[in-house]
Amino acid sequence: MAARLAPALPLLGPVALGVAIMLVGDFMFALNDAMGKWLVESFSVGEVLLVRSLGAFLVLGPLLLRQGKAKLFSPERPGLQILRAACATADTGLFYAAVAHMPLADVMTFYMAGPIYVAAIGHLFLGEKVGWRRWLAILLGFAGVVVALRPSAASLSLPSLYALVGSLAFAMTLVLARVLRRTSDVTLVGWQTLAALLAGAAFTVTSWTTPAPLELGALLLLGVVSCTAHMMITRSLKLAPASTLAPLQYTLLLWAAVFGLAFFGNSPTPQVLLGAGIIVVAGLFIFHRQKVVDEGVPPKTVPRTLH
Repeated sequence: MAARLAPALPLLGPVALGVAIMLVGDFMFALNDAMGKWLVESFSVGEVLLVRSLGAFLVLGPLLLRQGKAKLFSPERPGLQILRAACATADTGLFYAAVAHMPLADVMTFYMAGPIYVAAIGHLFLGEKVGWRRWLAILLGFAGVVVALRPSAASLSLPSLYALVGSLAFAMTLVLARVLRRTSDVTLVGWQTLAALLAGAAFTVTSWTTPAPLELGALLLLGVVSCTAHMMITRSLKLAPASTLAPLQYTLLLWAAVFGLAFFGNSPTPQVLLGAGIIVVAGLFIFHRQKVVDEGVPPKTVPRTLH
């Protein structure tokens, strides 16, 4: 779908087109999150994962056939592929478990700390150099998470922990995607979708609720929207520098607040807003410092098609 946008926007250069696709992809992710919150009110997390994954394969299927089975079944470093798929499944499942009981904007605040965790994990486990300025920003981001988490005996809740652990799984998914960067995007998304389908099937054995036709359509549409958003984000990163696109992810917080208020009557608390503000400032500074550090590095050739 993302590839079809290029002819429709002939006046935009690659970077501007990448920004436009990223913004649409982020909107679709926010729509996916709102749909997921609505659906987990009626169906178990396992059932949502299962049918959502089936819907995703409506988009992935043609791409996998076009790519060929060799890349899917003979990927680099299979052990890390399985670990990444498990982290991605935990990320999605815990997100849905959290939004079943928390406002969208609250849960998204935890997930917006993912890039901050990535910077710390990349230094500790991948040997990526992180200067003292970015370490201060990382610590500031952690402080923002603590503020949003409200860690008191009276307010610390299980859904909050779901969101926190899910955001850590999200960060590990990003780190492992960096390690497995030679693997095609379709293969990465295919493995994580298959893992979510298997996990959903396992958890649905004792909790299946037969959906009405309209509900079944919504569950399948959830997968289509999610997978399309993944493809659009991937495409945007091939058209524009990550340092340009990364700050745009914070539009997810705006959409989460809008959808949460419009569809569920939820509004973020002042403490969550404060934590979100701290996380955004820290994240933007990390992106800025990464861009400064990367200056002078020759730009890489940007592929124009999906693998």
